[in-house]
Amino acid sequence: MTRAGGTTISSQVLAEAEWQPLAQQHEERADALTQGRRERRATHTKHAIEDFLYEYYSTRPSTLRRWHPGVGIRLQGETPHEKWRWYTKAEAGTVGFDAARFMDERGDSVRFIHRLLTNISGRPTFTGCFGLHEWAMVYRQGEHRHPLPLRLGQAGTDEVVEAHPIRCSHFDAFRFFTPEAVGLNRLQPTRETQVELDQPGCLHASMDGHKWAMKLGPAVPGGLALDCFQLALDIRLLDMKASPYDLTPYGESAVKIETPEGKAEYVARQREFAERSQALRARLIVVLDGLISFA
Repeated sequence: MTRAGGTTISSQVLAEAEWQPLAQQHEERADALTQGRRERRATHTKHAIEDFLYEYYSTRPSTLRRWHPGVGIRLQGETPHEKWRWYTKAEAGTVGFDAARFMDERGDSVRFIHRLLTNISGRPTFTGCFGLHEWAMVYRQGEHRHPLPLRLGQAGTDEVVEAHPIRCSHFDAFRFFTPEAVGLNRLQPTRETQVELDQPGCLHASMDGHKWAMKLGPAVPGGLALDCFQLALDIRLLDMKASPYDLTPYGESAVKIETPEGKAEYVARQREFAERSQALRARLIVVLDGLISFA
């Protein structure tokens, strides 16, 4: 079916022989992406880079493993989906996601996410922040979020912060700035200004694509959900490589944003991630358009 503005949402029925391989492939891909986390949980081992995605976003490997066909697609045959929240079984025996009921319960959240992602998509990419948000989170601070040494020590880290303009536009990064760093930021983002300030070049705004996919749950096709998670994994690695932390215990080299070469490397990777996130954002907006049409 086609919505206003040319947005298209699939409306079809998948036979059991069609959707079962898709579900199996999804489960295998999810298992591969979450293998490290599941193995660490078994041994109670922490990972300063990857654990962020699971702890900050409250991500569960079991949730990622669930394959959803998405809005407008119904499944034939025996399927566990009929026991899952927001799925219904039609008289014809097919099972599908109940978008109207989802909108009744989550409509305000859907409209907020739609407004946020649409605004981000329409903004130019800013690449002049150089990942200094992570540096501002440890500025003049004796205790740090991660049990890792600082590459340049505390004094050297503070000097980098003081030598650069801080231009963090993302509230969920800014809120972790140390008290001494707050006033150094050229912007003072709040939750209320998030829709006006988030932009495509921000690593955290792009990682948040995973958060929005998780919040939209069964409305998001499984492949898109895992694509958002994969991007978040990739971005998180750069986020930490460009941070003040020494990642040699994890076998990772630093992107030394305090140097011209490091800045150039960071910006190149930032632009690459912005392109990937914009493409995923467009796919999420299609899902959101489809949901809103059921309101």
